[in-house]
Amino acid sequence: MPPRDVCVAASLLLLLCVQCLHGSALPAVSSYEFTAYRMQQYNLVQQKHGCRGAIVVAEARSADEPVLTRRCVIMKVLDFTTQKYLEAQRQNAAAVLILLPKNISGVPHDTLQSFMVGESEALLKETLMPVYVAPEDEQLLYMYEEVKQAVCALSLLAGVLPGAGEDLPTIVITAHYDSYGLAPWLSYGADSNGSGVAILLELARLFHKLFSSPSTRPPYHLMFSLTGGGKYNFLGTKRWIEENLDHAESSLLHDNVAFVLCLDTLANSDELYMHVSRPPKPDTPIHAFIQQLEEVVTSRFPWVRLGLVHKKINLVESTVAWEHERYSLRRIPSFTLSHLEDPKSELRGSILDTMSQVDFRKLKRNGVVIAEALARYMYNLSDKGTPKDVQVFKGQMDFHDGRMSSLMSFLTSVPRATQLLDKEPSHVLLVNSLEHEFKRYLQQVYRHAFRQDKRDPDITFFDQMNQPIVMYRVKPAAFDLFLGGCIAGYLGIVYYTIQNFGYLYTKLKAAVKSKHQ
Repeated sequence: MPPRDVCVAASLLLLLCVQCLHGSALPAVSSYEFTAYRMQQYNLVQQKHGCRGAIVVAEARSADEPVLTRRCVIMKVLDFTTQKYLEAQRQNAAAVLILLPKNISGVPHDTLQSFMVGESEALLKETLMPVYVAPEDEQLLYMYEEVKQAVCALSLLAGVLPGAGEDLPTIVITAHYDSYGLAPWLSYGADSNGSGVAILLELARLFHKLFSSPSTRPPYHLMFSLTGGGKYNFLGTKRWIEENLDHAESSLLHDNVAFVLCLDTLANSDELYMHVSRPPKPDTPIHAFIQQLEEVVTSRFPWVRLGLVHKKINLVESTVAWEHERYSLRRIPSFTLSHLEDPKSELRGSILDTMSQVDFRKLKRNGVVIAEALARYMYNLSDKGTPKDVQVFKGQMDFHDGRMSSLMSFLTSVPRATQLLDKEPSHVLLVNSLEHEFKRYLQQVYRHAFRQDKRDPDITFFDQMNQPIVMYRVKPAAFDLFLGGCIAGYLGIVYYTIQNFGYLYTKLKAAVKSKHQ
């Protein structure tokens, strides 16, 4: 009789839910049932080996994603290594699913060797994390590619430029990229918030050059984040914050955040407003940065008016006015920069917000103001006696007019309403000055950046219909009145004839007789 401690791996049915599947010749299913085989579990000489867990209900993620907590990590044999397996364990992943190729002979020898080493290491100790192996099939491979693409999009949505040193403060630059208006299919959101996205991407390009050299790398981490659902109570920002603070054991948001700068509606006006939830205190990073903004504006753009708008967060209300309020609710110092003073301005949600509303000179100027102020703050130029009118970004490091124009043209080439962001763009046109990587990035943004969580009752979308309408050309109302009068007269004559038929017949008969006589 075999010992009771020995457990034999059994075949079971595992349901793995993948968030979004589309754009393939395969059926677009939201769930797929397949047979998977659990990692063996046994005790030997009072030593426990294998996995103790079995039940899996989790979202699928790739092993390349930085946050794996409570996620089912899908790996191919090519992906599976001891380091990735241990990392999934360290982050308390919900499960690991390994896809076994049908043709092992086609896998490189080094890959097979690496997998076998990882396999042996996994069996040495006990794990509570369920580990399953499933033979590859067409649908599983398709799901795997979809998960990989989603990770590509999300990793580009939040990028970090590491500073020089350890335990450094982090500056977060963020913007929401969806549009809003009466009709989603006609909502292009040029100023709100294509302008914020364009400036953010240009800031990422310029500061990447500074951070790429150890000699010009400042003592700050610089994080860039693009979020969805901005027009719907900033749900994308809310979930991103929760993902980093509540579900991740290590995150830059857990550490020292100097401030979060939110960019919103910056393509017009000679006014710039800094919206805060509480007035910044002296000797705080936000106060110091605002001083740098004032220095740049005063020295280079004296006609621009800077203003500080203080609006407390009303905890009774279910919605927030600006993106920075999402961070303020979690006690993260933050503010929004916009040319709008009133958060309820009609300019933030109109189908008339098109490229005609964009002043490229003012868009570039606002981008320069932000970039120069950031550089002065991070490099502490004021305390070093640097002149106020010094230009950090000039020549090859300047804001490029053609690039800004191309970014805005592309962002407004298709509607970016939240309801449509999971649909493939009908066309993607880029000028030659934009990199191929940026094209791939924005395609992924459209497909994966903001999806409605069906467990979240805060928002419900309905189908957006864009169907053809047939219009007929008709006669004016005066013609209808004239025609109606004619018909009424005709009917009146017929009615009179019927009612007086005898009298009219006698008269007609008499008239005929007199004519013959």
